[in-house]
Amino acid sequence: MSNDDSMDISGGGDGKFHFAIDRGGTFTDVVCRLPEGREVVFKLLSEDPSHYEDAPTEGIRRLLQEHDSPASGIEYPRSKPVKTDRIGSIRMGTTVATNALLERQGARMALVTTKGFGDLLEIGNQARPDIFDLSCKTPSLLYEEVVEVKERVILEEFCCSELLERSPMKDMTRKVGVTKERILVEEVPDLIAVKTELERLRDAGITSLAIAFMHAYTFHDHEVMVGNLARDMGCFEHISMSHQVTPMIKLVPRGHTTCAAAYLTPKITTYLSNFMRGFDERLSDVPLQFMKSDGGLAPVNDFGGHQAILSGPAGGVVGYAKTTYNTSTKTPVIGFDMGGTSTDVSRFDGHLEHVFESVTAGISIQAPQLDIHTVAAGGGSRLFLRRGMFIVGPESAGAHPGPVCYRKNGYLAVTDANLVLGRVLPEQFPNIFGPNEDQPLDTDAARLAFEELERLPEAKGRSAAELAWGFLQVANEAMCRPIRNLTQMRGFNITTHILACFGGAGPQHACAMAKALGMSEVFVHRYGGVLSAYGLLLADAVHEDQEPAAEVYKGVISTNGKERLAHLKHVSTEALKKQGYDENSIVVEEYLNMRYEGTDNAIMILRNPDITFEESFIALYEREFGFVLQDREIVIDDYRVRAVVPGETLSTPPTPVPIGTPTASLGLTKAYFETGWQEVPVYKIEDLKPGHNIPGPGIIVQPISIVVLEVDCEAFVTQDGDLKIKIGQQQQDTNNTENEITEVKEDAVQLSIYSHRFMGIAEQMGKTLQRTAISVNMKERLDFSCALFTKDGGLVANAPHIPVHLGAMQAAVRFQVEYWGQREGIQEGDVLISNHPQLAGGSHLPDITAITPVFFNGEVIFFVASRGHHADIGGISPGSMPPHSKSLVDEGAMIVAFKLVKDGKFQEEGVTEILMAPGLIPGNSGTRNLKDNLSDLRAQVAANNSGIRLVKELVHENGLHVVESYMNFIQKNAEQTVRVMLKDFAATNGEKVSAIDHMDDGSPIKLSVEIDPKTGSAIFDFTGTGPQVLANHNAPPAVTYSAVIYSLRSLVAQDIPLNQGCLAPITFIIPEHSLLSPSADAGVVGGNVLTSQRVVDVVLKAFSACAASQGCMNNLTFGDEKFGYYETIAGGAGAGPTWKGRSGIHTHCTNTRITDPEILERRYPILLREFSIRKGSGGKGKHKGGDGVIREMEPLRPLTVSILSERRVLQPYGMNGGGPGTCGRNLLIRKNGVIVNIGGRCSTPWKVDERLRIETPGAGAYGSESEDRGNDCLEP
Repeated sequence: MSNDDSMDISGGGDGKFHFAIDRGGTFTDVVCRLPEGREVVFKLLSEDPSHYEDAPTEGIRRLLQEHDSPASGIEYPRSKPVKTDRIGSIRMGTTVATNALLERQGARMALVTTKGFGDLLEIGNQARPDIFDLSCKTPSLLYEEVVEVKERVILEEFCCSELLERSPMKDMTRKVGVTKERILVEEVPDLIAVKTELERLRDAGITSLAIAFMHAYTFHDHEVMVGNLARDMGCFEHISMSHQVTPMIKLVPRGHTTCAAAYLTPKITTYLSNFMRGFDERLSDVPLQFMKSDGGLAPVNDFGGHQAILSGPAGGVVGYAKTTYNTSTKTPVIGFDMGGTSTDVSRFDGHLEHVFESVTAGISIQAPQLDIHTVAAGGGSRLFLRRGMFIVGPESAGAHPGPVCYRKNGYLAVTDANLVLGRVLPEQFPNIFGPNEDQPLDTDAARLAFEELERLPEAKGRSAAELAWGFLQVANEAMCRPIRNLTQMRGFNITTHILACFGGAGPQHACAMAKALGMSEVFVHRYGGVLSAYGLLLADAVHEDQEPAAEVYKGVISTNGKERLAHLKHVSTEALKKQGYDENSIVVEEYLNMRYEGTDNAIMILRNPDITFEESFIALYEREFGFVLQDREIVIDDYRVRAVVPGETLSTPPTPVPIGTPTASLGLTKAYFETGWQEVPVYKIEDLKPGHNIPGPGIIVQPISIVVLEVDCEAFVTQDGDLKIKIGQQQQDTNNTENEITEVKEDAVQLSIYSHRFMGIAEQMGKTLQRTAISVNMKERLDFSCALFTKDGGLVANAPHIPVHLGAMQAAVRFQVEYWGQREGIQEGDVLISNHPQLAGGSHLPDITAITPVFFNGEVIFFVASRGHHADIGGISPGSMPPHSKSLVDEGAMIVAFKLVKDGKFQEEGVTEILMAPGLIPGNSGTRNLKDNLSDLRAQVAANNSGIRLVKELVHENGLHVVESYMNFIQKNAEQTVRVMLKDFAATNGEKVSAIDHMDDGSPIKLSVEIDPKTGSAIFDFTGTGPQVLANHNAPPAVTYSAVIYSLRSLVAQDIPLNQGCLAPITFIIPEHSLLSPSADAGVVGGNVLTSQRVVDVVLKAFSACAASQGCMNNLTFGDEKFGYYETIAGGAGAGPTWKGRSGIHTHCTNTRITDPEILERRYPILLREFSIRKGSGGKGKHKGGDGVIREMEPLRPLTVSILSERRVLQPYGMNGGGPGTCGRNLLIRKNGVIVNIGGRCSTPWKVDERLRIETPGAGAYGSESEDRGNDCLEP
């Protein structure tokens, strides 16, 4: 396999050279259509400064020199710009933008935004990426400076008449936004003041600006004013305005996207300028197009940085869509693109599937992008033996130093495993490795690295080859996981898809993965190694525009809507005509972005001439979510037009006549397969003819990649030289009767694979719940958790959703097993629900747990469960989070045990009666939002059903006894890991540690830990904790279990299975009727959200892990008789031995998201005045504590507001000499300027013209301030 081999395919030519180039991080791939129509492929290093400056330019030069010079006599020397007379077009996909984003190497830029929101993008949705990472690492920001502009507009819809009829509102200018929403202009930017700030940025060296104002999606004027001012100043190279970059609601993703455009576009512009400089006339007469993230080509002057994030992968999607999908059979295709550091998977069923919000390198991008799922598993993924398990990634060896076999002192990686198993043939690779990039792959070094692993106890006697094979199996499962998510999670049958494999490493794994997924066909294109480049040659030219809307769909598009679509159609069509395309070749697609009123999941609906938009929306919604919402209006959020000039369509060639098995042109080689070492034939693709059948096991060498045929797989060569591979099925062990059961021995490889499968089930349940839920709490804030349990209720896998749920659901499941076991029993089809904290293993009443048994052969074999926070379940205050509840009856509906689904029927009448029951108590209320309760409960049932389906598939594949055994092994593995951590801690810090902290009312939480240094067992003794209180911050034992399991998992600091094994080494002593084990009638709503945080602080204090975080969730609710709203607010994270605390982030027992400011103001009668970092509130020390936040808002009509918070009296502690964080404050600022401290817990009427200001606590510092002051600048 050479880096400059070519393959010729006959076709029609136009006398010019047409280039399609994919510039990747390691290699640049070039596909060239020659003047006579033949195609050649070429591959070269993306970076080789000793030989050339730019890889795409060099690729074009070399191909012209080889294929044009002999005929034309024109020379193409490297020392001169490339002559362009013979070039017909250039199309490129590039990772320039992606790499600049990942490496933070973009332009120096600043953010200009509305006053009060300068820190909004830093806070984001306030969730941390890894809930068990105590340092709360988050990617760095793109901007260096922020300018807050005093400008503000208000949506008029929720303003009460009292406000509108008096000053200042009655004097405000009225406007109508793009969405037809009525706007009040409260304050216009002072351009003189803005200019002063922009001059400051100029003097600081800022060259690029991102302008993002509140509600600019509908009202552009203020952004235009500031943008024009900046442009007239002439000192900024690039200015991005959010309403132009992405005219969609949600300030956070729109702001991030605008920053990405300002940060990356200058980088791309510079690259393009340098690229064009390599050609005569700077390519002025050559069409130059770039692939956008949405899969469409755009001219060079219409290619922004935010559109380029998936430029390279998008070419691959177009490539397999055009080459694999058959318009006659319409068999859907899964794209599998395996690279060096990651793997991309996607799906195509006749239409490119787009998403409109995604996260790349920590930056939320709000722009049309192909729906590509990326997993950190590739050829360079590093291999580890840890904790008795085979671990693949997510760390990568990268291109430098790369895997061991690259001869640069690299790391053991997946590529090394393929090499030592004979599945990669060094002699077929170019000699581009080693320090001088002139040596072959080093098989001996890779083998030696695996032999070193043989000596580890985790190897358990495996040979180097067996270890390498084990790692490949685990790597395959890691890559199967996103494919399952992409299909099963959305209701598609994975076995009915074709697996289209491309990328240099993909064909080595595709057959094995298809076997594991139950797929019957793999397709490997002849250009599989350069398919992203080939896709560019076939891609459509696209221009699209969209505008936001805010209108109800009434069965037909309104007159205004028709006018807007016509305008967008005209703009998009004219843009393509200016590029030289004929109007008759342009196909226009019209879309409405639609959602149900009160939900946040909009679906982009393509106009179907046969049915209405409403019918299309309902059909797609039901397929995606499993149900439709009755009596809800459908809202249009956006109008969108996509104008397309279709690219080349390939004809389907006839199937050739089978001509049998060819001779192995490259002889035999020794390779490792599922049956062990075998002598297998090796074929060169150029020696194969259409109609040849190649049975596996075997190896086929393509010009750019190697295809591994597994046992029971057979490849067929198509007329065009592609490979269709028929996949044999894996052997399935379905022996489930007692007399056939044999002892299952634990295998480290299978342990790793089952860990992926179990966690994948819990994760897919969570995705289903998020998709099908209705409430803001579950769909947007993600306040839920999903888990898988053994038949006795033992936790097997809990997806890392909400930490406070981690250990608590196990108690709930076990209670239901015992409860119904003593009564009528549990039948197939039953769904059990409960929420009682003290009696039924609940956390607090708003958290309702839905539990479903998994039956097999008439018996319960497992349980699946989902716990979700319901926005209201009754009680004495809206939101069911009353600050002053003194007993459980004040807090809402109580469910000890109820069958929500019985005999397959949803018991709506029965559950309604339960949820409305609190209203029978004087001064109390039943649920205030029954409709959402019922919808969310149905979503929990749907999530459980998805879990049941996946569990049964696993049992069918492997046998019940095997699955049960590995559930037990997984629990033991987690237990052993925790025991090792505890023994290591005891060896260093002693066998006994203790800590104490206090709630704001003075109640102590005391913990003494005694560790057995031999066994790793530990006693967690909470004796000395204060008695239960006549308030609501009592915490049931399940909350303490959750807090401890979270703390232990965080202390382990490794990615271990999260299950009951984590608590197996722990014996709890919790005094009865204490704060942590209250009586059955005690109020507990605050225990789940406040006391849980303090328990974690105490555990981490005992283990000297880090300083205290904010120790609170800052629970805010407001509403009236028509609605209720609930949110939790971020604060500071505690500093540790090697890190400073993060600011404005959720910590420990919660990780819920917060509503975007524009969504908040569009849905509720509220004005958000400020959401910022509370500068200086973190403790002072060697490593500073994280700062809290300031959240200030005012109502637009009279409301009731409640706050339930802690750390308003006692400061979060510092550690090892570090200073404490600043306490939080809850302030009510009255119209006359009087500031009232309303305390940590308050429920009060909230009048218009009053502002509520929540100042959340900062966190403690680590180390004294006098220690090495210079270190902070080096911290992450």
